[in-house]
Amino acid sequence: MKTAERIRSLREDKDLTQTEIAEYLNTSQTVYSRYERNERSLPIEMLYELCDFYNVSADYILGRTDNPKTNK
Repeated sequence: MKTAERIRSLREDKDLTQTEIAEYLNTSQTVYSRYERNERSLPIEMLYELCDFYNVSADYILGRTDNPKTNK
């Protein structure tokens, strides 16, 4: 699963809108939508924020593992 698909799935699992996540990330809904459509690369700073928000590892969001938990 690609990063774009993963962040969309995480958002939908929490019943959140793109606007709500965009506000959390301090960006616009349009920009965030482009991340979910894989039209823009997700900046590393936003990756960190999403990991904290969803309580998942960066490897999970990046599709490197199917285990969402961090190795803490």
